Amino acid sequence: MNQPDLSVEIGGISLKNPVMSASGCYGYGKEYGAFYDVEKLGALVVKGTTLEPREGNPPPRIVETAAGILNSVGLQNPGVEYFINEEIRTFSGSSIPLIVNIAGNLEEEYIRLAEKLDPVKEVSGLEVNISCPNVKKGGMAFGTDVECAHRLVKGVRAVTSKPLIVKLSPNVTDITGVALAAQEAGADALSLINTLLGMAIDIHSRKPVLGNVLGGLSGPAVKPVALRMVWQVSEKVRIPVVGMGGIMTAEDALEFIMAGASAVAVGTANFINPLAIPDIIEGIAGYMIENNIREFKELIGAARKGA
Repeated sequence: MNQPDLSVEIGGISLKNPVMSASGCYGYGKEYGAFYDVEKLGALVVKGTTLEPREGNPPPRIVETAAGILNSVGLQNPGVEYFINEEIRTFSGSSIPLIVNIAGNLEEEYIRLAEKLDPVKEVSGLEVNISCPNVKKGGMAFGTDVECAHRLVKGVRAVTSKPLIVKLSPNVTDITGVALAAQEAGADALSLINTLLGMAIDIHSRKPVLGNVLGGLSGPAVKPVALRMVWQVSEKVRIPVVGMGGIMTAEDALEFIMAGASAVAVGTANFINPLAIPDIIEGIAGYMIENNIREFKELIGAARKGA
């Protein structure tokens, strides 16, 4: 069998393969360029970008847990102006889609971010982060309230023609309600899940380990929850879903795809294995060859058939 077709479209963005970097775990891709050609990615999703520069939360900001990590980085980034004027040069001439994750404390900040990034030709789409659990204001507040999520996405949709991928929080009673609200407001795709809210305590100091007390749990520990939510959301919406949460191997990625995800994003795995993304791409292709599957699209939602 010849090389299979791994291409897929996510909300109007064409990907040559279904594996993306997860925002917050890949920076701007520079570090990983030392290990492999970043152009292998289906799409590059850069770290969360805010209107103004942010220093992030006080340290300690990352702690290892059983089967995962807790982080409370707090959206540290140089701000949108620096990104546009400096970092964007890195992507000039790139052949892969560049998706910018945007975040803020107020709806107006998201709208201004979208306005500033709309004319930037290098930017293929926006990932609207309404789900960050480790900032004290904004972020997750929008992603846990159906009406707030709808209003925010609608406001961003009104000021940009770029594809919008809305990133959902798992820290809700029913994630499908927020997913449907985002779709109705104009989202072109959804990404889920962001991290689960958690914490760790140092029994020797008798204090929380993280400087921010609470943080976001990611890694293999969250995979069953993430997979369940992708299954539930993809059943309800008509727009593509990008699955993430504990994807370490091609087998993990295939589970999300068979649950209904049209693409996947890899985060924590990059910290353990810098070659995680190309390994997963190759693993998916190998699975397709082994099972005589010519087009990747045949795998999307495969586990739903007859379920």
